[in-house]
Amino acid sequence: MALGTATVLYEPRFDAGRICLDLLATTHPVERLDSLPPLRAWITGSGLVPPGTPLAHADTSWLAGFRELRVCVGQLVRGSLGGEHRSYDLGPGRDPRSYDLGPGRDPRSYDRALSRVNDLARAAAPPALRAVRGEDGGLVRELAGPPECAALLAALARDAVELLTDPVARASLRQCEGDNCPIVYLDMSRGRRRRWCSSEVCGNRERVARHRRRAALARA
Repeated sequence: MALGTATVLYEPRFDAGRICLDLLATTHPVERLDSLPPLRAWITGSGLVPPGTPLAHADTSWLAGFRELRVCVGQLVRGSLGGEHRSYDLGPGRDPRSYDLGPGRDPRSYDRALSRVNDLARAAAPPALRAVRGEDGGLVRELAGPPECAALLAALARDAVELLTDPVARASLRQCEGDNCPIVYLDMSRGRRRRWCSSEVCGNRERVARHRRRAALARA
């Protein structure tokens, strides 16, 4: 893990370009889905449910489900990148390399991850939406009932399936160039020149490091 990370990094991030990639980012720089309050905040912040959706019924089985899907999607994304790349820390007690389809890895583990993502994608219908009047009289989205974990996992799994079966989107997957940063994002910038998961985080850290190197050379 990178040293000297700013406090802001511990807040949920939604800048990877796809919700399934944002899920992968919840392991960096520390495990963010370590209890139910952060998971509920992530579900709402990611847009899986409309703002204000009650999630009090979420229990620890939700944590296990989201983490399992994260492991499987992480392996598929790494397999799509190809070549050498950094692995996400996929959770306490897990060796990230066991989920990494790198040189010499068993492709059967990749196939198991693929099968599991496909199973989750078709396991439940997406949460049903309805339009209701908001406080200002305009229409806003609301769920027809409390969302079930299986439905939310299915929405995430389908996003991963759509991403990884789209040749254009798959070709736009990028590994952050930040030091020790494992985050993968979808590069939709002009000319596909985006280098960082976040210009404010890894990009700024690199600019600071470059400035310090120049200052050190000037003093030498």
